[in-house]
Amino acid sequence: MGVIPDEALTEYYERVRGKTVIITGAGASIGRATAILFASYGAKVVVADKNVSSAEDTVSEIRSNEGEATLCRCDVTVWEDLVAMYDLAVQEFGSVDIVVANAGVGEIGGRMTDDFSKERPTKPLTTTIDVNLTGVLYTVHLAQHYLQLNRPQEDQTSRSSSLKAVVLVGSMASWTALTKAPMYTASKHAVLGIMRSLDASFASRGLRIASIHPFFAATFMVPGIIRLQLAGIPLAPVPRIAGVIFYAASHPDPTCSGAAFWIPDGGAPTFIIPRKEFKPGVYEYIDSKSNAASKGLTGPRYYVRRIRTLTHLLWKELAVLCILAMFVGYSASILTGHW
Repeated sequence: MGVIPDEALTEYYERVRGKTVIITGAGASIGRATAILFASYGAKVVVADKNVSSAEDTVSEIRSNEGEATLCRCDVTVWEDLVAMYDLAVQEFGSVDIVVANAGVGEIGGRMTDDFSKERPTKPLTTTIDVNLTGVLYTVHLAQHYLQLNRPQEDQTSRSSSLKAVVLVGSMASWTALTKAPMYTASKHAVLGIMRSLDASFASRGLRIASIHPFFAATFMVPGIIRLQLAGIPLAPVPRIAGVIFYAASHPDPTCSGAAFWIPDGGAPTFIIPRKEFKPGVYEYIDSKSNAASKGLTGPRYYVRRIRTLTHLLWKELAVLCILAMFVGYSASILTGHW
């Protein structure tokens, strides 16, 4: 894992000048800080948020510093809202260059750890999954179309060096289990999986995708009880998280695509985990087992196992076929007089 110092996070700020950046959940916290950061370096920002008042505050702050931004009321769980968001970006600024899928919520409902001594369990709320997973899937799905819209045909290849990027906002829960937040943990594990799954497809079209994974940050999503438990531990600074999003989107090194960025507590630097380094540990163990299994997909042993398996599964059908063949042979011998 490589270490990224804070001073390097905006090193390639010139690459975002004049680019169109869409940020969901940009009305507060990490989303707002990220929108303001991109705008400060000359990017044109679509501030998307379900809370219009908060989004207006972000836009006002950007414009007060002579930045360029427009507001979009958007619920990421609603497909039509997201389509309208992308259409607005193209209508206002002509293209889409960077998408930050930041909108998210914490554990809502808490019913996966309900009191199961009750006679009948209560149906769990799925709001956390709807926002953190379905919303991200919708956002990324549409991004693949709009990033290519109004883009020169010759630029839509794996050799392209133009800036077209998606950054997904994961969490420390993408790596570890939060026992009191199983749905949140599931959704953030999924964010990492989405990024890794789409990496090759994105790269083949000259697009990039990455994910960032911060430790607990000083945002409204961290419950008060958790903050008490973390007393004395420096939280991940929101400006650093915004900077890492900026770095993941703007850095020209191809190895930044398909990478995950781990942002520990405030007392440690940011780490980049390139795609090739996902193999160590449990991933390497699973991969080695898979490779060992795949060796059995060729050669004599494979055909012996295949015949044995098919015989086991189809023995009744094979028995019927044998009887029919014997009957046909017997009938033919009578008709020809060779009995």
